[in-house]
Parts: sequence; C-alpha cells; structure tokens
Amino acid sequence: MKTKFHIIFWTALVFFLCDTAAQRSRVKNDPAYDKKPLHFGFTVGLNTMDFGAVISESAYLDTALFADVTRLKPGFNINIVSNLRMNEYFDLRFLPGIGFGQRNLVYYSDRQKVGTVQKLESSYLEFPLVVKYKSTRINNYRPYLLGGLNYRIDLAARKEYDDAEDLYLRLKRSDLHYEIGFGIDCYLRYFKFSTELKLATGTRDILMDDPNATHPEYVNAIGRLRSNILILSFHFE
Repeated sequence: MKTKFHIIFWTALVFFLCDTAAQRSRVKNDPAYDKKPLHFGFTVGLNTMDFGAVISESAYLDTALFADVTRLKPGFNINIVSNLRMNEYFDLRFLPGIGFGQRNLVYYSDRQKVGTVQKLESSYLEFPLVVKYKSTRINNYRPYLLGGLNYRIDLAARKEYDDAEDLYLRLKRSDLHYEIGFGIDCYLRYFKFSTELKLATGTRDILMDDPNATHPEYVNAIGRLRSNILILSFHFE
C-alpha cells in the first residue's frame, strides 16, 4: 500500500507541474501579499492513513499469518497556519493541529482472509514544521514545494488491552514523520487560498511489542509497523 501512496503522489505532482507551466497574463490581486514578514491562517484537510508492515519471521514459521491494509479509510485534519517569510522564495511554516483517521489491518493465512480485522483508530496532535519553496508568481498563482518534519502524538493509542473488544494490537503514542508535498497558492481579492497534497512517512516502529495473552499471533506476525499518511489540505491565509 505504501507503493500505491507514492504512485498517487508522484503522478499528481507531474500533472500539477504541467498544468502550471503556462499561464496567461492577468491583473494581480494584492501584489504585495508576499512581502508580509509574518501572516496567519487556518487549514482544513482530508487524509487517508496506511501502514507499512514488515512481516516477521514467525509469520512464516509459527503463526502463518500475514497482515496488510486492504481498504483505505478517509479522515480529516484541522490546523492553524503560522507563516514566516525568510526571503523571496522560502517560507518557514508551523501548522499545529489535530488529525483523525482509521486503519483496518486485515490478516491472511496463505493469502486467505481469516480472523478479526483489527480496526486501529488514531487521533493525532500534530506539530509540523516545514520549509516552503515558492516559484515565481504567475499572475494570481504561485506553485510551491515543501518538506519538513511533523511530530505526532496519538491520543487514541491504548495503554492496556480491553477484554470487551476484539483488538489485539496496540500502537505507540508518538511518532516523527518526514513530509514532502506540493501545492499552488491562489491569490484572491481578500485572502490567499492554497491547495496542497502532502505525503507523510513515519520514522519509527509504532507497534507495541507486547502481544495480547489470548491472541499473541496478531502481534507476532508483524516484525515492524510504520505509519504512512496522504493529506489533501486547503489553506486559507
């Protein structure tokens, strides 16, 4: 599924660059907007979360179980934008906020679906710090690229197993994601509206290595679990 995320992301980037390559001359809205040293705004967005699962050796030798995310679920994000102008082409952006989503981890035995689908919900506190590289403004449009880090705290991560639920995995509360993305700033009459697509990849194994006493095979089948998130954001600044 991680491969699919990257295919979607890079395909969208190619279409984005082709679409913004040529623009006809128009009257500029608020031509001095990018001279502001500091400005603020807010963001609403949609996300879809995925896992990059590495199968453990015991999956082949003992449990005979294999885990994968087969269907992506939609989620949403809300963030506050703080933008610091560094120079004509670079900005430093801090966008604290919250993000909600769900990942369904399905288990297979010899590639046949078995057992319980593990529904893992996440409620993130997000603290992204990114650098934004802007191209030359073209009329009322300005394409850009971005990259940075995002420290996420999962408030929905469970401290203990709940015997009343068929959930046999637990996730760590914190993760550090590196993020890359692209977008386009649209200068309207009274504010700037931006559309952005961003890919976030976790840097640590977020699977808690403490199997449930009654069903240890669900944890033992996974050697490593990393987080991947694809985010479509709409900025109002």
